[in-house]
Amino acid sequence: MEILRMYKQDPPRGMLFKDVVYEPEDLSLMYTKGRVGHEGTVSVKEGIDPGQAEELIHEYGESAAGEGYAEIPEEEQHWVIAQYALKTKDGTERDRYLEHKAATAIGTYFSWRGLGSVEEIGFSPYKLNILCLVPDVKLAVKGIQVVLRESRLDFTKLSIGSAPFADLDHPVRRYPLPSKVPFAL
Repeated sequence: MEILRMYKQDPPRGMLFKDVVYEPEDLSLMYTKGRVGHEGTVSVKEGIDPGQAEELIHEYGESAAGEGYAEIPEEEQHWVIAQYALKTKDGTERDRYLEHKAATAIGTYFSWRGLGSVEEIGFSPYKLNILCLVPDVKLAVKGIQVVLRESRLDFTKLSIGSAPFADLDHPVRRYPLPSKVPFAL
């Protein structure tokens, strides 16, 4: 899968996004655009071979850049971590199901709304961590809360934290607040 995601600040409406995703398995190119945090409009081209897809993605990027859009470097983005407390140190089969279901739900929701992407999923002692790379922390935190409620995933064991890209070792709790317990991976 190949992805090009670009953003543009639009003061009266907030941040805007445009992205294009190439799926080599089904030879499709999906274009999405809209306001970050809101479901974007989508168009799909099918029957695109890899060479043609590379060319179309490049053209789309140049066109978007001409409109003022630009990729946000990773180091200017933030980590938002959806964390589930687990009953066992290594997790159970139910926790593995939760891992797949939550990561898929967040990834899909974020993709359609320009909120970022799920970059890593992992278990640490008594915790499941879903790390997302995002351009806007507040919108991503709200998005995680919405999608996990809508997906009917266990919301009582959820915590959300964030950290700058370069400082993942010192995350800050974003949900639930207030809390006397610091957020830790």
